Amino acid sequence: MRENKKNKGKQMKKMLMAVTMAAMLTLTACEGMTDPADVAAKSSEETATETEAQAASDQAQEYATVSDVPEYSGEPYVEVNNNQPDFTEEELTTVSYEEYSELDELGRCGTAQACVGEDLMPTEERESISDVTPTGWENEEYDIVEGGYLYNRCHLIGYQLSGENANEENLITGTRYMNTEGMLPFEEEVADYVHETENHVMYRVTPVFEGEDLVASGVQMEAESVEDDGEGICFNVYVYNVQPDITIDYSTGYNWVTTEEEKTQAEGGTEAESTAGNEKEENLTYILNTNTHKFHLPDCSSAEDIKEKNREEFTGSREEVIGQGYEPCSRCKP
Repeated sequence: MRENKKNKGKQMKKMLMAVTMAAMLTLTACEGMTDPADVAAKSSEETATETEAQAASDQAQEYATVSDVPEYSGEPYVEVNNNQPDFTEEELTTVSYEEYSELDELGRCGTAQACVGEDLMPTEERESISDVTPTGWENEEYDIVEGGYLYNRCHLIGYQLSGENANEENLITGTRYMNTEGMLPFEEEVADYVHETENHVMYRVTPVFEGEDLVASGVQMEAESVEDDGEGICFNVYVYNVQPDITIDYSTGYNWVTTEEEKTQAEGGTEAESTAGNEKEENLTYILNTNTHKFHLPDCSSAEDIKEKNREEFTGSREEVIGQGYEPCSRCKP
């Protein structure tokens, strides 16, 4: 009898605990209830965020390596690997140097790499490089090409960064467009940074040849400032070796004016639109670098690095600044 009473008592306690737990769960659920519209809105926001994140991830994945870059579509370059260079910790150094790959069996250049410092940069005028004939050098003159001739002898590591003249391991056949619109802005950005900060920049340029082509389809340019861990200079881009309205046979270097049939892959946008957007007649305040003769917008990161002795402020039109012998910064593009 005593055992039965004990068992009944235990059962009653279990029942009471179960009822209490059920009540607590119901109360908690009621407190957490929200309007169905709020739930739907929150779900929609989360879905949109996930979609945007996925799109960003897909974009980064699409250009993860040079082999993933799309066909040329009107812009001189595209970013690779989220614009992050691929230097190892061992490669990052503050000791200036430059090194070039030996020419391959077809006479083509390979990767060129340097740690660019002021001590590596030239102090003398550039010499002639016309004695070097890089692979695919089938040059032609066109009225539609700025400067006349289609091809330039393009330095992998620019002269203003290395002081290299007629070095056949540093010169490839490149279009005028790739040289001036694609590579030059990045070269000037690095040169300006080094002059203004006296820091070093790891710099690597790799020509990309398809199969046994004699003309590179483009070049990969990577750079990272060393002393500030990439805050001043950081990029990883693929620059297209193309010329608008000219078709190139990359296997040989032969070229011709693009036919109507070939224009199905024409680039979008126009250079005129870009130029019109940069022409500003109103008076603005610019920061001048009296050493490099570049002018910057006040919030440009390059302007912040200018030494006080070389820094001046100017208020006026863009044309007036240029008229005084200054060139626009390649980073902020004032």
